[in-house]
Amino acid sequence: MLDDFLVRAALAGVGTAIAAGLLGCFVVWRRMAYFGDATAHAAVLGVALALLFGTSITLGVGFVALTMAVLIHGLSAQGAAVDTMLGVLAHAALALGLVAVTLIPGQRIDLDAYLFGDVLSVTRMDLAVIWGGGALVVATLWWHWSAMLTATLSPDLAYAAGINPRREQLILTLLLAAVVAVAIKVVGALLITALLIIPAAAARNFAATPERMAALSMAIGALSAIAGLRLAVILDTAVGPSIIVVAALIFTASALAHAARRFSGA
Repeated sequence: MLDDFLVRAALAGVGTAIAAGLLGCFVVWRRMAYFGDATAHAAVLGVALALLFGTSITLGVGFVALTMAVLIHGLSAQGAAVDTMLGVLAHAALALGLVAVTLIPGQRIDLDAYLFGDVLSVTRMDLAVIWGGGALVVATLWWHWSAMLTATLSPDLAYAAGINPRREQLILTLLLAAVVAVAIKVVGALLITALLIIPAAAARNFAATPERMAALSMAIGALSAIAGLRLAVILDTAVGPSIIVVAALIFTASALAHAARRFSGA
């Protein structure tokens, strides 16, 4: 079954969407969208380093994403202007990565595959990395679910309950870096943040509890991945952007339905 490249593409998309959908709930609750964007943009520099040293793309992206996550976490802990630093570091890393990729001798690099994804070319090893990384993200979030929810709701309440909010924030940033590393093959560096935010934002319109929002977010992400792949095959378009288009349409429909429900209730 895994010999069919469309099956591998669908499995890769679903695996990435499940991990991104669950983590995206915390990104939305904590308003970390810009942080996710900065980490994703830095992934291009990781691609350049991996090609330069002849290592795995996932390993290179993961290393740079983790470095960016830890750096920003440390700067925010010192009270630095995080939004300014995110803007500087994100675009500097993106620009440096784009320049570095073009300067690598003896290689012709298709930047579109890293900027917008190339899920149709995933291998069995890529699937193992995506599902293994996704399982690690989901398991970690499940293990720290209560602590992270408490720290997200109120840092003071978390301290009173014996929970260290800074530790939970660091765990989230590391998990975000892991998702960036496994998702670059599916939607690319420029669209990873959309896969994190849009399903969670759509789920929020119908969820009454955090657990329900998380479940809906993962379901919407998986549906977007499968429907986006189908749309790309029919219209002969890029798969990564097609997945995000489907997710955006679902979000628009959910927002309209939520607005109509509020209007009728008023």
